[in-house]
Amino acid sequence: MLSKSLRAAAAALLLSTATVGVTTLATTVPAAAAARASVAKFLNEAIRAASAGNLSAARSSVSQAEGVGGLTEGDRAAIEQVKNYIAQKSNATSGVAGLYTAGKYSEVIAAGRGKGDAQTMQLVAQSYYLTRQFGECTRYIRNNFGNGAGEQILQLQMRCAYESQDNESMRMALEQLVQRTNKPEYWSQLLQTAEGTKGLSDHETLDIYRLKLLTGSLKGADEYMLLAQLALQMGFAAESQSVIQKGIQAKLLAGDRVNRLLAMAGGQAGQNAAKAGAVMASGNGDALVKLGEDLWGQSKFPDALSLIQKGIAKGVTDKANAQTRLGMAYLGAGQKDSAARAFSSVDGDPKAKVVGHLWEIYARTH
Repeated sequence: MLSKSLRAAAAALLLSTATVGVTTLATTVPAAAAARASVAKFLNEAIRAASAGNLSAARSSVSQAEGVGGLTEGDRAAIEQVKNYIAQKSNATSGVAGLYTAGKYSEVIAAGRGKGDAQTMQLVAQSYYLTRQFGECTRYIRNNFGNGAGEQILQLQMRCAYESQDNESMRMALEQLVQRTNKPEYWSQLLQTAEGTKGLSDHETLDIYRLKLLTGSLKGADEYMLLAQLALQMGFAAESQSVIQKGIQAKLLAGDRVNRLLAMAGGQAGQNAAKAGAVMASGNGDALVKLGEDLWGQSKFPDALSLIQKGIAKGVTDKANAQTRLGMAYLGAGQKDSAARAFSSVDGDPKAKVVGHLWEIYARTH
């Protein structure tokens, strides 16, 4: 059975992409927005001609676009997209595409299985969806697209997995959507599912909200306040100050309550700074790791990394936590590969592994 948080996240995502499952490459008009105006003019003419069935005129307009001098990468990508669109329009009345256009979805599945071209595979997957074979749709996508699935296919996998109550496939599709696109809306859904993990500690919840802030998916005043309060509660007052100030700058936070919290964070930050020397002198591994995490919240990444490494060398009681903090410090210091390795080695508590995995995805996508 799907967790409530995952189903809620999936439902929110699917409501915003409800038409993806019935979109076919053969009928999708590509956008020429990435091209310069001098190139886009001809590409838009090509799209209009192809949409009207005048493929010869469409190809002629593409040739004119290709003849514009000094083509940029965006120009070339848009030209290739329009070429594919024309080719798909050309094939739309024959073969598997013709069966799909005619609504013969069972025949699409029979004729298209085993064929390796991207358009046919997408039409087969969509036909499984349209014939309500949701489990087959999910399995087909996972078996045939693998790591090469694009955004539309992953959205379709998400929808089919949602309909067939396939928790694992939904989570896999959502993680791949994050890694393929790095879009805040997908990060928001992924972090929402993680937030619903049973038994999360306040520290683990703090990490999820840190990631929300870093990925641009922190929503509204309440989430800014919760992040600031969690940071303050866990002893990271300087980080709490920073979050509040960002919320104020974003015009989301204001008023007496915010001012009181900011003053409280400022007072605690001063106390933490005064105690830092004693913590470093103590040689206690856990205390050094926590001080390093506090320095991470102040963007003092090299110092944070040094202290956390020293703390781990001294010995810590919570190895999973220390490994997560080590990854954060590496990440802040710009050592992304080391960060990803640190996050991937978080072990032990399943909840800590969930958080470590989220940090690893962030490290590999930023």
